[in-house]
Amino acid sequence: MDVSAEYVPQGGGPVLVRRRSPVPLGLREILKARLWQSCTCSTRRAWALLQGLLPATRWLRQYRPREALAGDVMSGLVIGIILVPQAIAYSLLAGLQPIYSLYTSFFANLIYFLMGTSRHVSVGIFSLLCLMVGQVVDRELLLAGFGPAQDGPGPRDNRSSTNASATIAGLRPQDCDQDCYAIRVATALTLVAGIYQVLMGILRLGFVSAYLSQPLLDGFAMGASVTILTSQLRHVLGVQIPRHQGPGMVVSTWLSLLRNAGQANLCDVVTSAACLAVLLAGKELSDRCRHRLKVPLPTELLVIVAATLVSHFGQLHQRFGSSVAGDIPTGFVAPRVPDPGLMRRVALDAVPLALVGSAFSISLAEMFARSHGYSVRPNQELLAVGCCNVLPAFFHCYVTSAALSKSLVKTATGCRTQLSSVVSASVVLLVLLALAPLFRDLQRCVLACVIVVSLRGALRKVRDVPQLWRLSPADALVWVATAATCALVSVEAGLLAGVLLSLLSLAGRTQRPRATLLAQIGDSGFYEDAAEFEGLVPEPGVRIFRFGGPLYYANKDFFLRSLYGLTGLDAGHAATRRKQRGLEARLTEGDPVEGVDPVTSTAALVPTAASFHAVVIDCAPLLFLDAAGVAALQDLRRDYGALGITLLLACCSPLVRDTLRRGGFLGEDRGDVAEEGQLFHSVHSAVQGARARHRALVATDSAL
Repeated sequence: MDVSAEYVPQGGGPVLVRRRSPVPLGLREILKARLWQSCTCSTRRAWALLQGLLPATRWLRQYRPREALAGDVMSGLVIGIILVPQAIAYSLLAGLQPIYSLYTSFFANLIYFLMGTSRHVSVGIFSLLCLMVGQVVDRELLLAGFGPAQDGPGPRDNRSSTNASATIAGLRPQDCDQDCYAIRVATALTLVAGIYQVLMGILRLGFVSAYLSQPLLDGFAMGASVTILTSQLRHVLGVQIPRHQGPGMVVSTWLSLLRNAGQANLCDVVTSAACLAVLLAGKELSDRCRHRLKVPLPTELLVIVAATLVSHFGQLHQRFGSSVAGDIPTGFVAPRVPDPGLMRRVALDAVPLALVGSAFSISLAEMFARSHGYSVRPNQELLAVGCCNVLPAFFHCYVTSAALSKSLVKTATGCRTQLSSVVSASVVLLVLLALAPLFRDLQRCVLACVIVVSLRGALRKVRDVPQLWRLSPADALVWVATAATCALVSVEAGLLAGVLLSLLSLAGRTQRPRATLLAQIGDSGFYEDAAEFEGLVPEPGVRIFRFGGPLYYANKDFFLRSLYGLTGLDAGHAATRRKQRGLEARLTEGDPVEGVDPVTSTAALVPTAASFHAVVIDCAPLLFLDAAGVAALQDLRRDYGALGITLLLACCSPLVRDTLRRGGFLGEDRGDVAEEGQLFHSVHSAVQGARARHRALVATDSAL
């Protein structure tokens, strides 16, 4: 049991505060209790487990149609109308046929309806993940000897033959064409990414997404948006160039566009200009009138319908060679197990997909939960998003996650529950069963324009950098570095660079935290930074030191340098010099020095040069200590003791107290008494204790 003495200013004497004795639980007991709890089976526990895995079974029983049905139906219809053109457009990013994007949107909405804990998140195809899927698909197509992906007839890049000759032996399937192999790669990638997310949910690793900070995610979105924008310019201009791969893809694509600018399709350029003008005007109008409009303007759907009619009746593909979407089949194809060989090949590529999808999904779910006053479970969100990838992977779908733009529209149109996802899936199902062939003559440049305009929100985030720089230069550096690496190297490298920089930034902040000396605010008993505030009263003979971070192996030297620099006394060097001078004096007098305590033998021979008699360390910001930190405090106490200076600790948390005791700083052999004179519950009580100790020492010296 811990006992600490608290000196009160009124002169009432020390107040003894006793800490409750902790009940230690060993790892064996903890694992045994968890295992017993997990293996206990009953009808009640089985029902609770089912409700935990399928939250819809809980909230559907409490559903109030009069209050929520109208909003859910309206938001579901709007999201379904938005999903159809986006699904067809985002198939360009993924390098897949449009029908697979519709499959993905359908299954993801149904599964998240059953398993999601957020009421407002819209799960489906996401532009950043589509880009990452498309890069893996293109790479595997090249390795399989299919050549780089391109649309329509036209001269192929000279690297096609090189890539074809570099085909891995036995990799190219004999029963599968290019489109078939592309979806096989995508489903294998999706299944592996989903397995990662499900495992993260089972192992309760939802906290891992917290390490992907908001500046990192914003910078990643910005860099990936630049990459997406660059990849769509060939469709906007109608230039027949292959999709570039690898580091420097953005630069290579721009160079290819400049070299082939003269081959741009005039029909596609005119169509793109008209679509961009209408889409941007519609978006700006919706943003400015969003408070007056009950339903956002379905600009994308109107543009796609109008462009399809113009392309069909104007025969733009036959007359001007404009690239079109092509045949889109109806219905569903038979499910297929993803290729295990491809799963092994893309296992590493699935890691960033799983992390990015999880981070965006959890962050959006928590954001909407905070704004609408309910709670979500991050680990269940991981399971839900993971199952949105694992199960649909058998039905020719690719990676999905929560998307911000559709989630915002969902909230703005009156969504109350995830029942709106069922309505959205019904709209997609209608397109799958009957309406998909109507988009056969839709120009690809129109789809590219839909993608480009959807990037407005991410590209506008560059305006937040100056404010972020004023708030935190380290976060601004993470933002810029992540965005630049994504755009100039690759999306995966950008994510890795952002994570590493974030960790380095965190380590740097803990390695060199702010260190200050404190002084008293009048006679209030409170203390503040003497360098930041005026009118403070320094305590005579006592130095009060605050270290604004944990004390561990990486910053212990900085801790000592800061303390020595602010107090004006290097206790380590001073104690060493004092010891040497004391030993020299003893040798000069002819006294033996073996077995003599240097502290007691030199105290009377060399006067203390310090202008203070006590050092109080404010440990309130000290979140934790490690072995190196405890050793640094022990050395500091020894060196100060050699100079006749007392070291006291104030405001130590129970965790820090336990660490000090286990590290031997408090001297376990003396029990609770060891803490009475060393640890204090407040800075003021430590100062009072230092005063009392100094007065007692002076009185003793006077008596002698």
